[in-house]
Amino acid sequence: MTPAVLSLRGLTLAYDDRPVLDAVDLDVEEGELALVSGPTGVGKSTLLGVVTGLVPRFSGGVLTGSVLLDGVDVTQAPPRERAHVVGYVGQDPAAAFVTDTVEEELAYGMEQLGLPPATMRRRVEETLDLLGVAHLRDRDLTTLSGGEQQRVAIGSVLTMHPRLLVLDEPTSALDPTAAEDVLATLTRLVHDLGVSVLLAEHRLERVVPFADRMVLLTGAGQVEVGAPADLLRTSPVVPPIVELGRAAGWSPLPLTVREARRAARGLDLPEPPTDPALRDDPALRASGIGVAHGSTVALREVDATLHAGRVTALMGRNGAGKSTLLWTLQGGRRRRTGRVEVAGADPAALDAAGRRERVALLPQTAADLLYLETVAEECTAGGPGTRALLDRLVSGIDDETHPRDLSEGQRLALALALVLAPAPPVVLLDEPTRGLDYAAKTALATILRDLAVEGRAVLVATHDVEFVAAVADEVLVLADGEVVSAGPTRRVVAESPAFAPQVMKVLGPPWLRVDEVVTGVVA
Repeated sequence: MTPAVLSLRGLTLAYDDRPVLDAVDLDVEEGELALVSGPTGVGKSTLLGVVTGLVPRFSGGVLTGSVLLDGVDVTQAPPRERAHVVGYVGQDPAAAFVTDTVEEELAYGMEQLGLPPATMRRRVEETLDLLGVAHLRDRDLTTLSGGEQQRVAIGSVLTMHPRLLVLDEPTSALDPTAAEDVLATLTRLVHDLGVSVLLAEHRLERVVPFADRMVLLTGAGQVEVGAPADLLRTSPVVPPIVELGRAAGWSPLPLTVREARRAARGLDLPEPPTDPALRDDPALRASGIGVAHGSTVALREVDATLHAGRVTALMGRNGAGKSTLLWTLQGGRRRRTGRVEVAGADPAALDAAGRRERVALLPQTAADLLYLETVAEECTAGGPGTRALLDRLVSGIDDETHPRDLSEGQRLALALALVLAPAPPVVLLDEPTRGLDYAAKTALATILRDLAVEGRAVLVATHDVEFVAAVADEVLVLADGEVVSAGPTRRVVAESPAFAPQVMKVLGPPWLRVDEVVTGVVA
């Protein structure tokens, strides 16, 4: 009998006698995509790290049990001795880059394996085309958007043709279309080449349709393994169409929009939702904003007004200019043309303290804001309310934990708490839901709505269409550095299938969220 590509047997990992993984048994067969899910901080990245050999070698902890690759026990083997079998892409792809340009990065791993130059050249070309990044081949890695960096990181692993791909939140920085492209690529690798994939992801609505099996971490180190439809019947972590299906009593539960549309025929829906009137009180005005990176134009004559009492979503493809616009509105990015005004002043003309009083910014690399030794010290430095905000987002984080020992989602939650606690008049957030589970995103949406009620203006740059449906009053869409659509959320997301949430795809406009439907649903 051919052994599974990956087998975990009695795997236990503990820190100070506290089990993060407890007697885990798991098999990943050849040509199988296994989805790892569970609440923020439950141990998903730790499980992936054990498979790659990074844990406990670089994290500490006591590991017992076995990790078998093709039937061979590699529990004590360092990561380099697994690299020819296991390809790994972490949550922060830029941190793993070792070269300067896209093409060099794609070739680097193959150079370490000693592959012939002709083979390396062919695989680089194949991967550039496979991921749709051929136009980036000569680009400096530091000039790429977060989503572009993620695709290059995945490509640098694919060129080595591993038997097992281990991916930690691979679509978290990708726009909806790019995420679908990457997942379709992974599916082709699974189906056509027999590559096995172990993938951790919070945005289940993106990945569940592609998964063969689900690995659900439930807390206290426990793991449930089974078919996605079976585990999602009782899981506390479910995508919107499954939530709708459970409320309507559909059996089997739909895992794709197509299945949900078929099940939704004949639903007796309540009165269509309408939006309340919004305040018309500008907190930030920007006009004619133009920004260039060298010879590359990033923003072209962008006009934007953020109103007090409103949450605005900033959407667009990777590289459209969203992060550049946030930094320009905050005053930290030099603009070529245009004006920005907040509370009678231009943030670019103020010192750092003056900018922070008027405009708070959470960068895409949220961990850049964390520099102290413990969570308690960070919360103290953040001022009153910081710890309470952190607990609302992700509860149970120990005060004495070093920020670098937190999961990606926990670090993001801590950085969010630091940014939101001072409650400045304008809040700018760049991809604030990366690494957050559904419960944490619901808590964040509530916090942002509370800020709006208090009269703050909030701008959220995000690829998370479900979060936009939950929180945004209006949407601004960028394409190639220009505003191509702006207006109320229901109208703007209905204009493009790529930005429409699952409920709207199933039921059509004006439905955005399950809570708008569920009270009137009759199966």
